[in-house]
Amino acid sequence: MTPAPSVGISRRTNPSRSIEWLARVGFVAKGLLYATVGGLASCAGLGHGGETTDSRGALSALHTMPFGDLLLIGMAIGLLGYGLWRIVEGVVDPDQRGDDMKGLALRASFVARGLAHLALAVSAARVATLMPRSWSLGPGGGSGNEAAGFTATAIELPGGKWIVLAVGVGLAGFGLWQLARAFRAKLNRNVDRQDAEREIGGWVIAVSRVGIAARGLVFVALGWLLGLAAMRHDPSQAGGIDRGLDVFASLGRVPLVAIGVGLIAYGVYQLLSARYRRIRV
Repeated sequence: MTPAPSVGISRRTNPSRSIEWLARVGFVAKGLLYATVGGLASCAGLGHGGETTDSRGALSALHTMPFGDLLLIGMAIGLLGYGLWRIVEGVVDPDQRGDDMKGLALRASFVARGLAHLALAVSAARVATLMPRSWSLGPGGGSGNEAAGFTATAIELPGGKWIVLAVGVGLAGFGLWQLARAFRAKLNRNVDRQDAEREIGGWVIAVSRVGIAARGLVFVALGWLLGLAAMRHDPSQAGGIDRGLDVFASLGRVPLVAIGVGLIAYGVYQLLSARYRRIRV
């Protein structure tokens, strides 16, 4: 006789569902970070204070807001969930990216992004004074100094100049791919576009395209800087998002304001993903 199924099993919390919701909170956290980075850059371009900064600088800026500690704690939890989801996505392959070279490269990028967001979650918790500063996952001073440090180490390796140059070309290529993706008819196969347009309106899709394009341009700038670091044997040329924004600042106020507004738009796209993205775990 077949035993009756346990009622308690159906009532247990589904870990996959929990990771899904944490990932959605993570998209909200990413949206706030990009909007903060973009807002500070836009204000700097307009001469109303502000600065060119990266994600960790944005965390510090958010910390100064009312209830900043609570906000950062929520962001740390969300970024933790987002990082775990990306790692699961890369290892388990729920979207069936495959085991060929392209699929493995894409899945490896998911794991790398997951680890990066876990590090950012630690940074958010540390800024919220939940963790001692000695728990930082890298050298102090932000991602710009870390990038310069990693570049200096890489350049000293045998063939290091060409390794750094290849990474720079890869970053620029990723940025160009983001630009192409922004203006494709099919924005993202993982976002339920029809529901978004029906509930919010078509404008949010247009804003998302602008945001993806702006982020793509920042990656092109980062690739350019890394290429300069390799060719000039000068690691100080490399940097994070803040250095990428400095490239646009060197072109004048209008380009800096434009890219800042674009990053705010990318923040809107992250909020769109938090609501309408299909997340499989």
